[in-house]
Parts: sequence; C-alpha cells; structure tokens
Amino acid sequence: MKIARFSRIGFILAAAGSAVGLGNIWKFPYITGENGGGAFVFVYLITVLMIGFTLMIAEMLIGYMGRRDSVTNFETLAPRQKSRWKYGGYIGITGLIIMIFYSPVIGWTLHFVLLSFSSLPSSVEIAQKSFTSFISIDLWSQIFYHTLVFIFVTTVVTRGIKGGIEKLNFILMPVLIVTISAMFLYALSLNGFSQAWDFMFAPDWSKLTSASLVTAVGHAFFTLSVGMATIMTYSASLPKESNLVRSSLIVIALDTGIALIAGLTLFTFLYEYGATPSAGPGLVFISLPTVFYEMGFLGHLFSFVFFVALASAGLTSAVSLIEPMVQYLIDRFSYSRLKASLSSGLFFYVFGLVAILSISEEYGSMLTFGSKNFFDWADFITASVMLPIGGLIMSIFVGYVMEKERVASHLKAQLGAVYPLWYFSLRYIVPVALFVVILNLVGLLKL
Repeated sequence: MKIARFSRIGFILAAAGSAVGLGNIWKFPYITGENGGGAFVFVYLITVLMIGFTLMIAEMLIGYMGRRDSVTNFETLAPRQKSRWKYGGYIGITGLIIMIFYSPVIGWTLHFVLLSFSSLPSSVEIAQKSFTSFISIDLWSQIFYHTLVFIFVTTVVTRGIKGGIEKLNFILMPVLIVTISAMFLYALSLNGFSQAWDFMFAPDWSKLTSASLVTAVGHAFFTLSVGMATIMTYSASLPKESNLVRSSLIVIALDTGIALIAGLTLFTFLYEYGATPSAGPGLVFISLPTVFYEMGFLGHLFSFVFFVALASAGLTSAVSLIEPMVQYLIDRFSYSRLKASLSSGLFFYVFGLVAILSISEEYGSMLTFGSKNFFDWADFITASVMLPIGGLIMSIFVGYVMEKERVASHLKAQLGAVYPLWYFSLRYIVPVALFVVILNLVGLLKL
C-alpha cells in the first residue's frame, strides 16, 4: 500500500501549524505578563535557540529515519541490545493528554467568536463575571463547543496526511499569519506600542524566579511541539532528501515570530486602553474583550478576527496532538485510520468532559486534588513534566544510543560547521538543562 507523504511546503505548514497554537497567542502573552515581561522573554528565546532548535532536529531525525510511529521508531533505530528504548516512544501519549484541557480552551475561543457579534463586556468586572460564569456554570455550552472540536479534529485526522492534515494547514495557516500580521500593523500606529515593546524586551531580572525558569522551558517545549512525538510523526511522512535543518529553522522562526508579534499586539492594545498585562490566564478572555469594547465598532471587528485566528491556531495544533497516537494504533495494532482516530478522539473527549466539570462551581471541589483541579493538573503535568522528560529521552537517545555515524551521515552536511556544536549541545547542554529543570520541578512540588 502506498504511504501518503507530505509535500515539502505541506510539512512546513503542518509542523508550523502544530507549533503555532494557543500556546503562542493565548498562553505566551499571559505567562509573559505573569513573569515580568522582558526577563522571561529572554529566557524563553534562549531556551528556544539552545534547546528547542537542538531537540527539534533530533526529533525530526528519529521520525525521518524510522518512518513509522514513535514506538516503532525508537525500537528500530536503537541497537539490538538496547531494544528497551522502544518505551521512549510512549511519549506520544503526551499530546493526547494535552488535548484534555486544550479542546475546552479551543471551545472558549469559539464562544468568543460568537460573542463578537453581540455585546462585548464594557468593564473588566463585567468581563470577569461573564467569563467566570461561562466556565463555572454554563456547562452545556462548554460541552457543546468541546463536542464541535472533537468532531472537527477527528474528522480531519480521519482523512489522513494529504487529504486532512496538510489540506487543513494550507487553509488555516495563511489565514492565521495574515490576521495576526494585520492586527500587528494596526498596533504599530498606537501610542501603547512603545510601552509594550519596553515591557517585552527591557528585562527586569528581579522578577525572574526559579518558577519562571521552569515555566519558560516548559512553554518552549509546549509551543514548539517538541518532546511529544508530533514532529517525529510528521517527519516520518517527509519526502526523501528533505533538509531537516532548513525545515526546523523555518518552523521555529514562524512559531517564535508569531508568539512575539501576538504578545506585542495584545500588550499594545492593553496599554493603549489602560488595562494590565499581568492579568493571568484571563488576559485574552477577560482583559482583551474590554479593550475591544473601548474601540467601538472597530473593536467588534478586531474581536471577531482575533478569536477566529485564535481558534484556527488551536485547531491546527489539535490535529497534530492526536496524530502520534493515531499512527501508533495504525502501525502497532493494525487499526484502520478511522478506528484509530475515533479511539484517540474519544479518549480526549471523555476526559475533556472531566476537565470541564473540574472547573465548574458544582463539581470543582470533587475533582480538585491538592492545590489544583483536574484541568490544571493536565496542563501542569504535560507542560512542566512530560514535555521536559520527553525532550530528555530524545536527547539521550540521539546523542548516546543511536550510532554516531548514522546521525552524522544525515545531519553533518546539512549543519556544516555547526554540526559539532549541535552534537555537543545535544549530548551535554540539553540533558543537563532539562535535568536541572526536572530537579527544580521536584522542589516546586514539595512547596
């Protein structure tokens, strides 16, 4: 049977679509605001360059050479005496767990797309009350949107690489890029832009904590889709003779550029209309709608365009989050793509319902464990625990387990003089950095 492959541009758009998601437009601005702005952005960018770039190439290499699901790739690329490394491939479950909270958040964006046509909140207090009521009381609306996401994502993944994932990204990625760019150009004309620039690029090191460092590294993994086998699974469908280094650079440039542009745009709007950048997770869903209200008719238009872009970013990432598990079920258990897609989709759908209930007023206390509810635990465990561990596994596998000659034969020509530095970073800098992050994480859990 002929295996469907990405076109080169299709792979870049799909990988960028995976990387560019809610993490760039929703999460990056608010965690930047929570962690003091410039200092956090500096650590994030260093992480992307020193760790994200190194690991993205390593993950692409595993998929490109293995050509199968993540478990089979680890199994076949490891020397025979190290076959237990196949268990490293189970990092592919991470994306499915992310979808437990990711799908409800996409649902929130769909809710705000419709809200853009009606009355936007006129104050932060009204916005806070409205949003809190929506996520804590209006369960049926959230379940409805969550169901729409489930149907859309599983339908796209069921259609496969060419007919589903590539086609979706050919449509939504240009829409996203044009929309965010247009809003950014408008933001350039506002007085608040200079304040936003200073906030994001003038570091205040006193506001940087150990928790901020962990958050920065975890978010770099989250937003680049590294450490969860998504890039690996997509790379298995790359055309032969693809340049992995060039592809990874383009994906990282698109991902990081959109995150920075989105942050600058949102903070400009906030400063322009007297709002605060440190509003936490509610920055996009509470503070920003009130800013759009202040803009009058133009604000309704911006609100609609912005939340459509946000939903588009979420959906392109969502299909990539379940694809590793779908491919695993197809390769290892001979599932049809339909059966594998429905099985994976139903998993995140059912547990997504639990996540929705966990933030509700009626059921929240029943689904809260320790200091976090089920929704927050799914976010924390994946972004701050599973992704760094997944990255550590990949760095050790490519840096120490795979034969040096095989790695060099694929990457030395593409990286050129940078290859020794990349390999050194993969073997020493990345594992040490991730190990330190994990140790800090253990310390945080003891607090």
